[in-house]
Amino acid sequence: MTLTELKYIVAVARERHFGRAAEACFVSQPTLSVAIRKLEDELGVTLFERGGAEVGVTPIGQRIVAQAQKVLEESASIKEIARQGHDPLAGPLRVGVIHTIGPYLLPRLVPVQISRTPQMPLLLQENFTVRLVELLRQGEIDCAIMALPLPEAGLVMQPLYDEPFVVAVPNDHELARREAIDAQDLKQQTMLLLGSGHCFRDQVLEVCPELSRFSAASDGIQRTFEGSSLETIRHMVAAGIGVTVLPVTAVPEQPPSNSLLRYLPFDGHVPERRVVLAWRRSFPRLAAIEALAQAVYACELPGVKMLTEEVAAVQD
Repeated sequence: MTLTELKYIVAVARERHFGRAAEACFVSQPTLSVAIRKLEDELGVTLFERGGAEVGVTPIGQRIVAQAQKVLEESASIKEIARQGHDPLAGPLRVGVIHTIGPYLLPRLVPVQISRTPQMPLLLQENFTVRLVELLRQGEIDCAIMALPLPEAGLVMQPLYDEPFVVAVPNDHELARREAIDAQDLKQQTMLLLGSGHCFRDQVLEVCPELSRFSAASDGIQRTFEGSSLETIRHMVAAGIGVTVLPVTAVPEQPPSNSLLRYLPFDGHVPERRVVLAWRRSFPRLAAIEALAQAVYACELPGVKMLTEEVAAVQD
């Protein structure tokens, strides 16, 4: 059995005619017919129903043709892999990114990446951290931009940047008159949080553990609301429902003069998250990973600390 023979049976199944299939394969009809008969003899089955104006495909032939198509597609991907081995930057890079990073990093990253490596388009997918780790494990994506900690060991991680958190409050809120916010000040506020599944929610709860307890007592928060995205929560804060904590990249560089929000830094210890690029140990296109990391480092992200001197490490 050869790839050429598989190519022939796929062509016949598509054209439903030996002559047209031979033309499509740039061979003579006798050559194609002999090759297909040889394959049928080798397999011990009849692939095509001959004799009519149109060639039919037998039930077992349909299954074999479908598998042959997959084999031909996989063989073509081998050539693509070899080509990428000569140039690891050639071809798409499948990149996952968590919901609380994507909307703020990607508008800056994509133009930088296009200018640096236009031959390496990014196939982007937004999802939760747990799901992205699973997609990495399954090989459905090549790498992912996420925030520590990660739920699974065995990935290689390149630190990208440390990102501080800020507090967003309505303009007419009592806290809006302050220059900075202490984490303890949030205990008595109506807090808006992301729903379960978002790692940023867990990071905010680390800033103020009292948020994890619904309590109306004097030493607990008054109430919490959940939103599906940071942008939804931002609008809820603007509407006066409560206050929230945001990563600094979610803060507009120049808030409009009629903005309904004020963004305040934390006083004293400033909570932050570390953003990393993670990939499988077996992923061969390390030059593509490095190119993506360098594109992130080249982005202008006000308020963050780029970690250009940090080296990649395996999470154990």
